[in-house]
Amino acid sequence: MSTRADEATVASLGERELIRRIRSRVAPSPAWLPVGIGDDAAVVIPARGALEVIATDACVEGIHFDPRFSSFHDIGWKALAVNLSDLASMGAAPRLALLSLMLPDRLRLEDFDAILDGFFDLASRASVTLAGGNITRSPGPLAVDVTVTGSVRPRRVLTRAAAEPGHDIYVTGSVGAAAAGLGWLREGAGTSGTPESEGMAECVARYRRPDPRVRAGMLAGRNRAASAGMDLSDGLADAVRQIAEASGVGAVLDAASLPIPDAAARWFTAHGQDAVHAALAGGDDYELLLAVPRRARGRLATVVRQSRGVPFTRIGQFTAARELLVRRDGAAEPLPAGFAHFTR
Repeated sequence: MSTRADEATVASLGERELIRRIRSRVAPSPAWLPVGIGDDAAVVIPARGALEVIATDACVEGIHFDPRFSSFHDIGWKALAVNLSDLASMGAAPRLALLSLMLPDRLRLEDFDAILDGFFDLASRASVTLAGGNITRSPGPLAVDVTVTGSVRPRRVLTRAAAEPGHDIYVTGSVGAAAAGLGWLREGAGTSGTPESEGMAECVARYRRPDPRVRAGMLAGRNRAASAGMDLSDGLADAVRQIAEASGVGAVLDAASLPIPDAAARWFTAHGQDAVHAALAGGDDYELLLAVPRRARGRLATVVRQSRGVPFTRIGQFTAARELLVRRDGAAEPLPAGFAHFTR
């Protein structure tokens, strides 16, 4: 018995046909990928004179996304974006990706295709080649697991452990937008809902389809404009704390300098939240936090000019004292906690 196109599910098609469906969308392999999709493993020629940077992250339904709030295109995009953000924080240029899909039987074929649409849209934009992956049946939630590799020259890698007292703290873009966007969605607007305010619409878009700062991170590493870096997957406060702990330093942030969008600040305040604390603790922004030595300020200015309009904001400084503080209205207060799994 045939299945109508609008009723087809991944179970009705089968694993091999799903893989063929993916392969049909992959461009011819570059010369550095002599064996791609179709064998038990991919074969890759390393970039000459460069180090390989590898990152992996999974997006799990009910934890990292909710289909009520995000389209399947959004889900495919975000699954790759969160990994590209990790490469950006290390100063690496993306090369290839592996895509593993854990699919419930009930997933409609058109939704499967939409996940691929989102993934390949961002992969094309970031010059990422899909080299392989896996498809398996899931008895529970949908999960999209991505592994990415990138390349970076020796002595150009950005890690969390090289910040020093006196290094300035910079952040790209804005903070708090995604948290406010998710909050707006959770109020009941749903996937099809569109905020009346242009500012809140931008916050919702930042949650649904984050823009990984690939070029900015790559330039920061290549130009030695930063000593340390981290992406803001779990919030600005978490990133500051992680770099400070890895580097053995403290940090002082200036609340007035935080680039919090007006729409996000208004939403937090209207819902009884401290806008500064909410923006510091909220995750999903996928911006970059950079430690910049004073001697590198000129190199950072070059990075800013070449980053195609991405804002860079100085928000504080790393310190010799091991305290983590936020200065506001002349007083200092403890840095709030960021997001962490397995905590309530």
